Amino acid sequence: MKRKRRARTAASKEREPAIENRQKVVRVRLRGLLHFADRLRDELGLGEDSLAVRLISNAEMARLNKNYRGKKGATDVLSFPADDRRKPDNLRTQLRKMRGTLLGDIAISPAVAKRNAKIHNRHFVEELQILILHGVLHLLGYDHETDRGEMQRVEVRLRRRLGIA
Repeated sequence: MKRKRRARTAASKEREPAIENRQKVVRVRLRGLLHFADRLRDELGLGEDSLAVRLISNAEMARLNKNYRGKKGATDVLSFPADDRRKPDNLRTQLRKMRGTLLGDIAISPAVAKRNAKIHNRHFVEELQILILHGVLHLLGYDHETDRGEMQRVEVRLRRRLGIA
């Protein structure tokens, strides 16, 4: 039986965001994602246990997408806020309100992310980082389907600050 490798040292374990790989189709190295999630959390001033990310299969993503959004098929990322969120006035104000609280959970399909990375000519790891950031913004209350580009502007600004496409 294969042993799972630890992506972090025991000393940093208390600070790491929870990222769990529950799919087997696409190989994912968690170390880089853990580092990115940690940087994102620090950049936004989020609490140590503010979010959890689960990498899931396309079948599981399709089930969640149908159950929660009424849409057919797998998507790249879904966010599940810990409680109801209103659209934020601005990012800084929302982050102050949310400091130290659990934002919620993010589900990502690595298979869809890998396909999207090829389409957008990005590295796979970079695509996963973008999806984590996108998911966090949804957890903060942003909704690109209704906000006239506000979420995209915030996301682009944060991507620049974090050094991702």
